[in-house]
Amino acid sequence: MPFPSFTAADFKVFDVDGFAPRMAAIRSRIRPKLEAAGRDLLPDVTRIGGAEAFAHVAKHMRRTVNPPDDTWVAFAADKRGYKKHCHFKVAISRGTVRFLFEAGPEHAQKKKWIAAWRRHAPKLAPVLRRTKGLAWFKNEHDETPAAFLADLSLDEVTHLVDELTRTRNGQLVLGRVVSAEDTARWKPADYARAARETFHVLAPLYRLR
Repeated sequence: MPFPSFTAADFKVFDVDGFAPRMAAIRSRIRPKLEAAGRDLLPDVTRIGGAEAFAHVAKHMRRTVNPPDDTWVAFAADKRGYKKHCHFKVAISRGTVRFLFEAGPEHAQKKKWIAAWRRHAPKLAPVLRRTKGLAWFKNEHDETPAAFLADLSLDEVTHLVDELTRTRNGQLVLGRVVSAEDTARWKPADYARAARETFHVLAPLYRLR
C-alpha cells in the first residue's frame, strides 16, 4: 500500500502501557505505514545517496521488557542492515516525527568516516548551518534537539563529530523534527517532501568515505 500518513491515533500508540500491548499496537498500526514509507522513499534515497539503498523497519528485537518510545524506518546501502553504516531515518514517537541522518556507535568505519568529515567540514559545515530547521540531537531517540545548527558556530558544528568517539555509545544525529500536532494534518506528499529535503542536504555526510 502507499504511505497513508500518520494520524493522531498513531502517536497515542506510545502511551499504551506494557511491553506486549505497545509492541502489538506498533506492529498493527505503525509498522505497515513505515514499510509503505520505506517503499515510497527508497528511490529518492538511492538517487540522493548515489548508491542502491535498502529500507529497514525497526523490529526492536533487543527489547523484551521496556516498550520502545519510538520506532522507525532506516535507509542504508546494505541489504543486511543499517547500523554499521551511515543511514537516514524516519522516526515516529509520542510527540514528533523526525527526519534524521545518523552515524551510530556500531559504525564499522567510524574513524575513517570522522577523518573524511574533518577534511570536508570547511565546505559542508557552512551549508548545514544555513539550512533552516536543521538540528543536532544528542541521542537518536530524543524528541527535542540539543541545538539548532544555525545557533552554533562553524567550529562547534565541525566538532559535533567528536560525539562519535566521546563515549562507547557515541553517535552523531542530525535532522529535522516536526510535532505530532503538525504532522497529523499532513498529506503523504508532505512527508515525502520533508524527507527528501532533509536527506538531500545531509546526503554529503551519507556519502562520505
